[in-house]
Amino acid sequence: MVACSSPPPPQREGGGSNSTQRPIFEDLTAEAGLQFVHDAGMSGELYIIELMGAGCGLLDFDNDGDLDLYLVQGHLLEPGYSPQRALRERGAAEVPADRLFRNDLEVMADGTRRVRFTDVTESAGIVAPWYGMGVATGDMDNDGWIDIFVTNWGPNHLWHNNGDGTFTDVAAEVGADDSRWSSSAAFADVNRDGWLDLYVAHYVDFSYATHRVCRDAASAPDYCGPATFNAETDTLLVNRGDGTFEDVSVPAGITGARSPGLGVAVADINSDGLLDIYVANDFNENHLWVNRGDGTFSDEALWSGCAVNWMGERESSMGVDAADFSGDGQDDIFVAHMDRETNTLYLNDGSGLFIDSSRGSGLGATSQRHTTYAGAWMDFDNDGLLDVMNLNGAMVLSNDWAAPGAADPLPEPNQLFRNLGHGKFEEIDATGDPVLEANEISRSGAVGDLDNDGDPDLVITNCNGPARVLLNRSDNDNHWLGLRLLDGDGLRDQLGAYVEVYVQGAPAALVRRARTESGYLTASDPRVLVGLGPATAVERLRVRWPSGKVEQWQGPLVDQYIELREGSGSPVDTIQ
Repeated sequence: MVACSSPPPPQREGGGSNSTQRPIFEDLTAEAGLQFVHDAGMSGELYIIELMGAGCGLLDFDNDGDLDLYLVQGHLLEPGYSPQRALRERGAAEVPADRLFRNDLEVMADGTRRVRFTDVTESAGIVAPWYGMGVATGDMDNDGWIDIFVTNWGPNHLWHNNGDGTFTDVAAEVGADDSRWSSSAAFADVNRDGWLDLYVAHYVDFSYATHRVCRDAASAPDYCGPATFNAETDTLLVNRGDGTFEDVSVPAGITGARSPGLGVAVADINSDGLLDIYVANDFNENHLWVNRGDGTFSDEALWSGCAVNWMGERESSMGVDAADFSGDGQDDIFVAHMDRETNTLYLNDGSGLFIDSSRGSGLGATSQRHTTYAGAWMDFDNDGLLDVMNLNGAMVLSNDWAAPGAADPLPEPNQLFRNLGHGKFEEIDATGDPVLEANEISRSGAVGDLDNDGDPDLVITNCNGPARVLLNRSDNDNHWLGLRLLDGDGLRDQLGAYVEVYVQGAPAALVRRARTESGYLTASDPRVLVGLGPATAVERLRVRWPSGKVEQWQGPLVDQYIELREGSGSPVDTIQ
């Protein structure tokens, strides 16, 4: 996308205060009726996979206007264990498997909104007993119903939405059932033909046969890192437009690199109108697959400055999220890392080159004491500046972390950082906030407006622990605008579309991207939620669709959700 030439929007001055009048998020898991505990299958053998799950996905599968929830599950880790045999012998009700929850949102007479989740897994026809990792969502066949792709340690699932509340796993018949250890995935129209393609990251070649016993500095048993195993190559599946996919990984040029991929983000990094793919690789150089527009991709991460940190060091990259935190119209990149490293914030200079701004941003040193699996961009207070939530949980049994005999040294508190503007963040004081003070092994966080009240909520997954529903209770009077960007028929979310929101009195547009991939193993709300701060009016909107067309709409009313369809706006030659 073309950079905005005007200065960034108004910035919050000063250091601000990190105190809050009340907790920002309220844990309403029990009230929402969500009953789900992730089973990592921990057996005492310290299999690496025990640490890596699990993800989740927010999607409106029944088209009723609110976000439903898909949660992936693990299973017993024991040589000889077979999910299929367990199903035959014990039945679906007794075997750990993925779950689908329908959101039956209630709006009371007084305006109160209550999120209610109902487990509809059985009635939906979903039987998914493999060791689950992540979720990607998108309408793969343009029929107006969102489909669900699930990555596994084992064959992947592609749950086709039948439009009647049921799903059919079509992964094998459409060519998406890769049985390697898959991690994050993302739907995106990389060739601009109007059909969603699918990028799948793969981690390492782990099996019971390749498992090794590793030890820490004190020679105590510990989990092995990815370097112990052979890394895998990723997969790019191009949508043929007939309900099937073609594996173009080799001709596209992405199979030349074997790296343990964990996080995936899709954005137009170099502003040429084509969607590029960024992959976070664990203890390896990260990839930036720049789309050449001819069906091939070139890894330009090292040249662009986002393969390693500012010291030239490879880090334990896990989750990744791309969004415009700096207000200049360009997507910046946040990559999550282990403790003793720093989470990395790559600032996009507008030409596809990046500057590691972690040290001066306030996101660097404060992250060294935690292992962050995912960082999710979200404007929690709707002031127009994107904040970031760090989801933390350790991954080694280190003597530095726990006294001998401690039962579980892995849990850590999550962190919320407020965007102060001018490239600066401050950590929100967690004192007295039960959500931020809680110690768990968090892995992924799906961002979405669960109660449709105009501010972003969270569903957090914990490894070997409960999933949590966190509703936004931030105390502010800021305004907002929610957008669903659709194709001309009003059927499919136009993932990868960029919208510029011109706020009354602001010197520059707020730029956001319609996407579902975010953080780690996660699919989030495809709607674009834009915080407007105190502004009570929007002058105009401009959308650059994945097809390359640009259209404009005049001032919609604020504090509401609206739909924009490609072809219904006023054509614009270029974004100025």
